[in-house]
Amino acid sequence: MTQQIELFDIASPCVSVCTSNKKGYCFGCLRSRTERQLWLSMTNEQRRDVLRLIAGRKQRIEQLKDQQLGFDFDEVVEVGELF
Repeated sequence: MTQQIELFDIASPCVSVCTSNKKGYCFGCLRSRTERQLWLSMTNEQRRDVLRLIAGRKQRIEQLKDQQLGFDFDEVVEVGELF
C-alpha cells in the first residue's frame, strides 16, 4: 500500500483554555498531559491518532451530559398553546 504524502502539518487542537482536570486532561482540547507535551515531536500519523482519541472523548462527555441531565438539549419538544 502506498503512503499519502502530507503537504501540511496537522495543527494543534489547542483552543487556549489550558486548564487540566485531576487526571491531567485539558478542559479545552481534551488531550492528556503526555499528548500535549509530545505534540510537536509526533508524526502526522500519531497526531491523527490523538485527534481520533479526542473525538471519542468528546462523544463520551456528551453521552455523560445527556445521562446526567436526563434529557437532550438538541431534542425538539412540541409545546401546546398556553392560552
